Formats: sequence, C-alpha cells, structure tokens
Amino acid sequence: MPSFSRRQLLALGGQTFLLALASCANNAPISAPTANSPHATAHTPTSTVTKSTTMPTPNEITLDAKIGQMLLLGFRGYELQADDAIVQDLCERNLGAVVLFSYDGELKKFERNIASPAQVQALNASLQAFAQTPLLITIDQEGGAVSRLAERFGFPPTQSQEFYGAQNDVALTRAAAEAEGKILRDLGINLNLAPVVDVNLNPHSPAIGKNQRSFSADPRIVTAHARATIEGYHSQNVLTTLKHFPGHGSAASDSHLGFVDVTTTWQALELEPYRELIRAGLADAIMTAHIFNANLDAQYPATLSRKIITGILRQHLGYDGVVMSDDMQMGAISRYYGFEQALELAIHAGVDMLALANNLAYDPTIGARAFGVIKQLVRDGKISEQRIDESYQRIMRLKARLKP
Repeated sequence: MPSFSRRQLLALGGQTFLLALASCANNAPISAPTANSPHATAHTPTSTVTKSTTMPTPNEITLDAKIGQMLLLGFRGYELQADDAIVQDLCERNLGAVVLFSYDGELKKFERNIASPAQVQALNASLQAFAQTPLLITIDQEGGAVSRLAERFGFPPTQSQEFYGAQNDVALTRAAAEAEGKILRDLGINLNLAPVVDVNLNPHSPAIGKNQRSFSADPRIVTAHARATIEGYHSQNVLTTLKHFPGHGSAASDSHLGFVDVTTTWQALELEPYRELIRAGLADAIMTAHIFNANLDAQYPATLSRKIITGILRQHLGYDGVVMSDDMQMGAISRYYGFEQALELAIHAGVDMLALANNLAYDPTIGARAFGVIKQLVRDGKISEQRIDESYQRIMRLKARLKP
C-alpha cells in the first residue's frame, strides 16, 4: 500500500479510497521489495533511483500474482468506482501497471484519465490504494506532440525531442526532464514511457519523424540527449523507458495501423543508443517496436521475435531488465495474430510486460482475458512457470528501485 493516511486519501479523492481499502481487504497485499530489503543490495546510485541486484522470488508468491504483474492496462475514467473493471484487475489479478491517456478529439477517445492536475493526483492515489502490489503508473510524456499532460488540462507547455536535439544542449535537455519529472512525481506517475531513442533516418516517418519524436538522425546525439533525459527523470525518482526497439525511425508507415516492414531501410546504427545506454546502466525498461525486419527475423515482427528480443537485446546487447511490449492492440499485431497467439509469442520472445492500452479499441475485460490466456498457456505447458518467474523477478527488481 502507498504511504497515504486515511485522512490524506479522503482529501485527495473522497470515498473512493475507503472503498479501495474495503474492496481489496480479503486479498493479502504483496509488497514490492525495497532497495533496503534483505533481498536487494544497493549500489552507489548515479541518481535518486536506487539500483538493486537480483532478488529471489519468495515461495509464497503465487503463479497468479506473478502473471498479474506482467500486465500493463489502459482504462477509462477520471476516477475509480469499486466495481470498475480496472479495480477488479487490481484487486483480483494483482495488476502490475497501468497507462494513463488523455482525451483526443481527433481519434474520438472519450473519457480517458486526465482532466486536471488535482484530478490526476487523486486518480493515481486511488489506483495505488486498490493495488495489491505497488503499481507502476505510466504515461507517454515525451514532449511536443506526444504529451498527455497537455496545456488544456492545466499543465505547462512542452517541447518535442526534436527541438532539444536541434538545440544540442544536454544541460537544457536534462533541466527540462528534471522539471517534467517533478510534475510526474507529484502526480504519482513513476514510470515515463520515454525517451524515444529512435534514430530519425526518415524525417517523414508518420509515427516518429513527422511528429518530431526523435532527437536526431545522428545516434550519438540521440544517445547524449536520452542520457540527459534519463538523468533528469531519475533525479525526481521517476523511471524511464527506451523505445522502440530495435528502431522505428526508418519506417515509412505506422505500426498503429498495420504491417510495417523496415527490411530495406533499417540500419544497424539504430542499435547504438541502446548499446550505450545499457552499458551505462541507464536502461530502466525497454519497449519493443512492432516493426518487421526480414534480415533480423524472417518470420515475426520484433515484439514477437525471440531472435530479436532474446537474441539481440538480451544476449548480444546484454540487457536483463524489463522488456515491455508496445500496445498489443495496435494494428501491426492485432490484424495479423490472434490474441492468444500474440501473447504466447511475445512471452516466448522475452517480453516481460504486455501493454494492452485499450486505446483504439476499448475492451474492459481485456485484463481478465489476458490473465486467463497466460494462465492457460502455463497449464498447457506452452509457457513454463520458470519463464513467468523470470519476468516477475525483473519487474520486481524494477519496482524496488523506486523510493517510497
């Protein structure tokens, strides 16, 4: 449980919090290990985010609890009610993470999660109150076009990553990330789905270049400003996510909509930011891209590819942190793979957290469905309990780096 008193909970969000405490009362909370726990050894930090070593899984943690930690869900609503689907996911399935979205008139995404600073703060406190294990609350707050905390909701204006790359002043970039990190921290958001480390090889790319989401076409500039961004967020106890592995910057189409083939445009230099940031110990989490590259895997897109996720990212680049999928409901996956098949392939590939953002197509039951699918895959012997435990261990190590 987060460190809120009942009086504070009531001040932030009314009776919702008492409902949280009552609704989940029959489920024993599972506490995330902290950096000071006997299962975590702290190293000298380069920021206020604590480093920790591998922690053994307590014997009392059930398979169900571990599966729940692998899910990152989007949901509807500015506040929570005890009978909301997301509340049931938190209480009954030990949900690991949520993602917050704002209303987007163009895409007609109604009643998402952001209306004002006070409302977001209350919502996040409520989410943590319902959570059985301390929750990762995530958001796409890249700056510029991809800023969920927009001015119209009472938040300060932001600049795009392209702007900071063009200025090429890492001190300026770090200061901006530190200021944004303070806002996220005060709201109760502890993991930003940023920075984008895609190299801007195609400035007309509809998903990246066109929206000014990349720092630069030069991987050295991308790396330098990503490092500054991460350090700025870490100073505020906010974790970050490198995206989109193994590189979306050369794509000529958008994986939100359908199949994206970068076989003839992708370049090995797109791995350089990942290599350097992993080597520096600055990769908290890494998000996959749904791009297809026949030179890397002739059968599957990156999110579903064991050759890319386990082979390149884990074995070649030496990364053993949390791998998070991009939204599994995006067209590049959902239009070509069945729900069960996609989850099985992603977990087999090495993905630890499965993002089901409920963005383009809303399904309040998707958490329960995904949970059931993964549990059945284990029962059928298609995914081993050891594989589930590997993801659980990585997720808990990540959560242990957040100070209370």
